[in-house]
Amino acid sequence: MTTKALADKVAIVTGASSGIGRATALLFAQEGAKVVVAARRNAELDTLVIEIETAGGEAVALAGNIRDEAFAVALVEIATDRFGGLDVSFNNAGTLGPMGPSQEVALADWAEALDVNLTGAFLGAKHQIPAMLKRGGGSVIFTSSFVGHTAGMPGTAAYAAGKAGMIGLIKTLAVEYGPQGIRVNAILPGGTDTPMAHQMLDSEEAWTFVRGMHALKRTSTPQEIAPSVLYLASSASGFTTGTALLVDGGVSINKT
Repeated sequence: MTTKALADKVAIVTGASSGIGRATALLFAQEGAKVVVAARRNAELDTLVIEIETAGGEAVALAGNIRDEAFAVALVEIATDRFGGLDVSFNNAGTLGPMGPSQEVALADWAEALDVNLTGAFLGAKHQIPAMLKRGGGSVIFTSSFVGHTAGMPGTAAYAAGKAGMIGLIKTLAVEYGPQGIRVNAILPGGTDTPMAHQMLDSEEAWTFVRGMHALKRTSTPQEIAPSVLYLASSASGFTTGTALLVDGGVSINKT
């Protein structure tokens, strides 16, 4: 019998109501993890928990906003109270923020995007890491983006700044807590067929253009991104930390 990659592990997944977060929560549970799923939409989370439990897994849901530090605390408390501790976190929740020319971005919209994409991720890690230290180590994972890291895209200033700032955050956390057994990494997905992507790409012409940006000449599905998150969560990546892992179909290197 093959040992599951996350057997006896406890994980938190934010942004779990759809897209990459949902696909990853399902995969984590399939691989043996007990999962705390989080997002703003309660009904979608309840549906996800039912799906996980129907497949024989264990999960609990909590709806809230990652901008709220009390929510970050509550997620860790649920993981600890319900499942005994915390081993893995996937800080995946995010927002596109204001799109358009930078000079037209309102300060309030800029601040909100950074609050969600960067400060929300920081608050998650701030409270997840102490719980992992009690278990002797763990894996903290973030969803960043190639946007702002390997590519500049017009009209994405707030999104790019927040996601690029996350790379600095993971490197700092990795060196601060590496000696205590905490690994910290980020995935950087390419174009992926998610509800957020459809907010940005509202026509078949736009999707065709984006597919052409990739070396593979296609976009991904959430189910294709999730295994890379599983790799960073599992012991298979035991010597990997401080890494911005491109899972981008070659969009970062393509010039054709």
